[in-house]
Amino acid sequence: MLLSKKILILFFLLSITAFSQEKITLSGTVYDNKNNETLIGVSIYFPEINIGTTTNQYGFYSITIPKGNYQVQVSYLGFSTIVASLKLLEKTTKNFKLKEATESLDEIVLETNIEKLNIRTPQMSVNKLSSATIKQIPVVLGEADIIKSLILLPGVTSAGEGASGFNVRGGAADQNLILLDEAIVFNSSHLFGFFSVFNPDVIKDVKLFKGGIPAKYGGRLSSVLDIYQKEGNSKDFNVTGGIGLVSSRLLIEGPIEKEKISFLIGGRSSYAHLFLPLFDNDNIAYFYDLNTKLNYRINDRNSVFFSGYFGKDFFGISENFINTYGNQVANLRWNHLFSDKLFSNLSLIYSDYFYGLTLDFVGFEWDSGITNYNIKYDFNHYVNDKIKLSYGINNIYTKFNPGKIVPNREDSGIVAEKLIDKYANEFAFYLNTEHKISDKFRMQYGLRYSNFTRLGQDELNVYANNEAVIYNQEFKRYESATLTGIENFKRSDVIASFNNLEPRVSMSYIIDDFTSVKASYNRMVQYLHLLSNTASPTPLDVWAPSGKYIKPQLLDQYAVGYFKSFKDGKYTLETEAFYKDIQNRIDYINGANLVANNEIETVILNGKARAYGLEMLLKKNEGDFQGWFSYTLSRSEQLTSGRTANEPGINNSEWYSTPFDKTHDFSINASYKLNEKWKFNSNFVFQTGQPANYPVGQYEIQGLNVPIFDDNRRNADRLPAYHRLDISATLTPKKNKNRKWQGEWVFGIYNLYGRQNAASLAFRQNQETFRNEAVQTSIFGIVPSITYNFNF
Repeated sequence: MLLSKKILILFFLLSITAFSQEKITLSGTVYDNKNNETLIGVSIYFPEINIGTTTNQYGFYSITIPKGNYQVQVSYLGFSTIVASLKLLEKTTKNFKLKEATESLDEIVLETNIEKLNIRTPQMSVNKLSSATIKQIPVVLGEADIIKSLILLPGVTSAGEGASGFNVRGGAADQNLILLDEAIVFNSSHLFGFFSVFNPDVIKDVKLFKGGIPAKYGGRLSSVLDIYQKEGNSKDFNVTGGIGLVSSRLLIEGPIEKEKISFLIGGRSSYAHLFLPLFDNDNIAYFYDLNTKLNYRINDRNSVFFSGYFGKDFFGISENFINTYGNQVANLRWNHLFSDKLFSNLSLIYSDYFYGLTLDFVGFEWDSGITNYNIKYDFNHYVNDKIKLSYGINNIYTKFNPGKIVPNREDSGIVAEKLIDKYANEFAFYLNTEHKISDKFRMQYGLRYSNFTRLGQDELNVYANNEAVIYNQEFKRYESATLTGIENFKRSDVIASFNNLEPRVSMSYIIDDFTSVKASYNRMVQYLHLLSNTASPTPLDVWAPSGKYIKPQLLDQYAVGYFKSFKDGKYTLETEAFYKDIQNRIDYINGANLVANNEIETVILNGKARAYGLEMLLKKNEGDFQGWFSYTLSRSEQLTSGRTANEPGINNSEWYSTPFDKTHDFSINASYKLNEKWKFNSNFVFQTGQPANYPVGQYEIQGLNVPIFDDNRRNADRLPAYHRLDISATLTPKKNKNRKWQGEWVFGIYNLYGRQNAASLAFRQNQETFRNEAVQTSIFGIVPSITYNFNF
């Protein structure tokens, strides 16, 4: 604690500057004039003194400048810029309402001032997407998808078609913190990865942090995906929706009391399963989700919001196999403005992920899940024109349900069993400073302190020498240790406690108005672990807390970058190099069983991981032809050494490729606006094949050829390279201009040239030739789609 106090004092001293002349504060909120939505990331700029700021995630801004008369520019891409004359002699509150710019309504690519890194800000390794961008990117089955759109950015990959989650800079999918209106989302996929849980009609802002992560975020190692829903139109009723081949969506929003109270409700569902009975098919697969929001602007200083998300998936094979899973989140928020310089947000958050399984042919039902309750209080303190402070506290209480099995018929022979529930509490406080040291040099630095407490549970397994995994010298393999006893605890008892300091620092040096170099370092700690030995998370995977046998994962990430804008922003270039070092990365012994295992610690070893690479993003931001090219060259590796000189470790204590290692990853996104009626989009994706294990030999037993796998040769092979080309065309009828009903048709082809990308390779014996063969499983060939979108 003494060290943490010294570091906090150091940050506080760095944040103190003196006023050289009398200054005043201008503050306010920026809204969309059409629907009264607050706007995130709007630029408020004073060209005479070369000073500016941006609105925070709630649309609020505050800037301190010398007294005087000024021209202020308020700009946001897709909206007409406001240029206003202000006489600022005392502190002033000024709200702005921006109007949509007609000539910008159809833009569909990464936005110039919103979705690119600002040349001057020290923030790096972050990308933003607009809802319009996401809706226009061609995706499978025509359903607009946030996750699929992110994969087109540098440093972001997936495990392939039909795989849930995403990987950032060589990290696992469970190392991504996914937030929807500040609530944690544990599973971001519908139908095992075919769709994401985020309805694009409801989404207001999407921001992905890959590095240089501010101190307010914690709990994951690789990235933060921060998503905010719209607040609801407080001026007029509005209906938005879309009808596709396999799913449809509908959003209704409007005022309860004009410009004071508004609501939003959005629903989405797939319905392809309704047609399966026509083909004498008893199988079924569908999803639905519901987004809600209520916004009450009490006065200029207080606003209250309630938002929620409720989603569920259903998958069944006849009546013998039924699988259900989904997320539920809710957030009650209070925004309060203490002064023109101090903004606060208090949130009470509930998040739940559940998984259910019914196997009638066996005769049992299974359910598991994870639930947390979160209270957080965040402050934005605009000290002066050079210093902005962010600080706050966050406390998360989590209950882990590893699983419960019950018989669903009397003759099943199944004995009811409940795996031991686990409980934990994570507390953190943070301080973050944005510091303009000079016109050319800026910094963002902060510190996060986190405490994780593993709370008492009904039973805790005990093993000899506290080793849950042993090495069998006779058979030369790791094995699960034998249970030697059970410890019992009260809920208030502490089984294990961890304390960590997580420093963060980013800096930028502005070479000129169009060029800068940046660098960042951040330490992150992850106390929760997704136990999965597949390349992509599945609903059956179980979350587990750190404790007596599982250590928290620790990350140190370093990044440097070069950023360049050409021809007044028409073209931009962003390049970054990064290195990640991870301690206590979970690894599994050979033959590990992760399903319904009440002694999960007996198949886990703690190792380490590293990832490093180079990213490039080149964009054309203006004109009828726009787009971007992204390329990532990287490695992602893992090492689990023997605990003693007599143990070989995993893979003979040598580095091996993680399942998310993609050496080469590049994508091209292009759009062309032919006229007011037609616009065309395309994207091409190429990724190095996913690491895999191939047989090293075979043996024959009773006439059967059996492949042999080398346990000490992990992920030494690869699936074939992954690549595909997608195209789409959007038709906007001319009659849209003169009526309230606005509609458009989107025609798309996913995987235009029918590439059979390998989702997996299975090795088996051919029943006719009796020889071993490799059988490739591919998810999609050519997939055409058509969607009708409307708004009125």
